[in-house]
Amino acid sequence: MQQNRRRFVIGLGSLAAATALPSRNLAALFEPPLYPPMDLSYFDKPVSAAPSAIRFGYAAITWNGKDRQAIDDITEVGFRGIQLRSNVLKEFGDKPRALRDLLARRKLTFVALSGGGPQGADYDVQEAIATQVKHATFLREAGGLYLQMTDSTRPKDRAPSAEDAKRLGRLLTEVGKRTTDLGIPMAYHNHMGSLGQSAAEVDALMHSSDPRYVKLLLDVAHYTQGGGDPAAAIRKYRERILFLHIKDVENRPSSGGSGSESYRFVELGRGRVNLRAVFDSLREIKFRGWAIVELDRVPDETRSPKECAMISKEYLEDKIGLKVLDTEP
Repeated sequence: MQQNRRRFVIGLGSLAAATALPSRNLAALFEPPLYPPMDLSYFDKPVSAAPSAIRFGYAAITWNGKDRQAIDDITEVGFRGIQLRSNVLKEFGDKPRALRDLLARRKLTFVALSGGGPQGADYDVQEAIATQVKHATFLREAGGLYLQMTDSTRPKDRAPSAEDAKRLGRLLTEVGKRTTDLGIPMAYHNHMGSLGQSAAEVDALMHSSDPRYVKLLLDVAHYTQGGGDPAAAIRKYRERILFLHIKDVENRPSSGGSGSESYRFVELGRGRVNLRAVFDSLREIKFRGWAIVELDRVPDETRSPKECAMISKEYLEDKIGLKVLDTEP
């Protein structure tokens, strides 16, 4: 009885409200609902995360400036993305749409442009910003996605200081603000010989820069060579990683020199990077984005850059179980 009384009162209230409406809206009050009632309790439950989805591209650096050949070979090997270096501006700097059309014909996504970065400890901040804005503008017009930035400012006569990291972090933030305005996200590339060489140095730069504008391009081989664990870094920077360089590195007998003579980069599976752990971490964080396979130069002169790319592709497919042409692992 009480339920019926309550419905009667509610009905009177609805009728009173209806009389205040224009006559053309009265019928809508008595029409059946267009959609069934929704259970709002579903909004109290988190949306389940999508599975990991890695898309593989390949870096043109191995071809040492022969970008058209790199584009053809990378397409034929079967990768669907490419990273180019800023030397591509020599041919396409005044006609970025020609590059965009060329890549479209080859069905290649222009994933990233290697934009370089400041040189030397006394670098000019405004000049460094202007250079990256130029690169980001070209990248946008050429249909590219991301800008890679690194640095060559590591002191030669002392260890990097906290102030070095803060200064570079401020520069990265200023560049990132401007590239973001252009619609191009920017990522810092950790690299041997840079201020982001070791794991602690990468961390210092991440803390010294604004996460809204400065993302991380994690290079798993450089991170390994710098003494870090790239699988742990993937978990640590899961909210900061924009894309990755999938790469391998091996030790070399030292000839008494320093620097790169003690190591060299090699095709995937031929070095000491724990790539299985890397991909396990990417699955764990449900990474969805681009991974660029990179090899700086051909380690064996009897092989071509294209053959090196095939070796890395076969490793990904036969040993890791990922299809280069698939978006889902």
